[in-house]
Amino acid sequence: MREPILKAVANPPKILWGPFLPVLLNFGLQFPFMFIFIGTFNMNPLIFIMLIVLGHIAIVLVGAKEPHIGNMIQAFGMANKTSTNLYPTKGNKFAP
Repeated sequence: MREPILKAVANPPKILWGPFLPVLLNFGLQFPFMFIFIGTFNMNPLIFIMLIVLGHIAIVLVGAKEPHIGNMIQAFGMANKTSTNLYPTKGNKFAP
């Protein structure tokens, strides 16, 4: 195998030292809430910026321990489906 393939598998993509997917989720959820609360309640944006930074620091710490957390989130989303059983049995059966 070539080195770039191994490097891509061993080092998942990062944004500002954090795993790609959790950082995007953090920014994608907190920025709209920040603008909604600033526009609706005329709140100070420094509160939200500090929350965004603290959330990012937490994501970076989790990403340092488990760098593939983004892939784990994607796999959980794909595998978290319940199956319908053909016969009434206890629990989920993936094969009839």
